[in-house]
Amino acid sequence: MKVAIVKYNAGNIFSVESALRRLGIEPVLTDDAQTLRDSDCVLFPGQGEASGAMDYLRQRGLDQVIKGLRQPVLGICIGQQLMCRHSEEGDTDCLGIFDTDVRRFRPARHEEKIPAMGWNGITHLKTPLYSGIEEGDFVYFVHSYYVPLCEYTIAQADYIQPFSASIHRDNFYATQFHPEKSGAVGERIIANFLRIAAGEDVSLNSVQP
Repeated sequence: MKVAIVKYNAGNIFSVESALRRLGIEPVLTDDAQTLRDSDCVLFPGQGEASGAMDYLRQRGLDQVIKGLRQPVLGICIGQQLMCRHSEEGDTDCLGIFDTDVRRFRPARHEEKIPAMGWNGITHLKTPLYSGIEEGDFVYFVHSYYVPLCEYTIAQADYIQPFSASIHRDNFYATQFHPEKSGAVGERIIANFLRIAAGEDVSLNSVQP
């Protein structure tokens, strides 16, 4: 299987590469349009700042490349946020794959720290991406901005208010959390994504209601 990771200025690459290698995949790190198009699936990870990341993508034409991909794509952390329409971070227009906006957490109490950092449970799981994952399983988050609950939400988490831990539209999947840093649960999610990309029959039967 040909697996590509988008190379750009906000990519959180090393841990994603390591997670794929643990699953027997040697990924290609690339910003070449044809290589991305020819891959069986693409991962779009990220840590950083939205406006700078979007400027970088636009300058290299990667914004249009990513939007035009037809194989399964998995956005991670800022990758999920950049797939949305607009982000409050830097008042940034993003890729618009998901017709929803990214908002900044606004703490109401002293103990509500930003960024939200650490382990949190995910619930309301949908789609085969979460096959074998149980309601309330914990994954690792680091973020100051979030995607509100919307029609694309396939997993929820709660910090200050409920938000989209994961979203999905057509061939595009995304997680606000870092599956590559989320132990066995995260490894299963990445493996499910690879199985989806391989055309395997992945069911949601083992997810607890």
